[in-house]
Amino acid sequence: MILFASLNQNKEKKMTNENGWGEYSRLVLKELETLATGIESLRTELQEVKQEMIKMQVREDTVKDIKVWKDKIDEVASPSQLKDALKEIEDLKLFKTKAVTIFAVIQFAMAAIVFAMKFI
Repeated sequence: MILFASLNQNKEKKMTNENGWGEYSRLVLKELETLATGIESLRTELQEVKQEMIKMQVREDTVKDIKVWKDKIDEVASPSQLKDALKEIEDLKLFKTKAVTIFAVIQFAMAAIVFAMKFI
């Protein structure tokens, strides 16, 4: 009888161990599935980050191109030099207008003097 009880206890321990292993294996499988889902989510996020990095690289290349263009323009003339040149052009236009007006007035006066000399 003692032998039979001992066998029953061993059998119960095996069942308990098997039942415990079954629960543990299900728990492990559930955790593995959760980890797999998390890894897949991370892969998706990584792809999105890569796409954003590509967009940023394109923007950076565009900024570099604009900087190179600006440097080339600055070699020709700086913005302050362009502003001064435009002011000088405006001053020259005003001077031209004044000079043409004065020349016309002097020509009219000379013509009037020549016309008056014919009658004197």
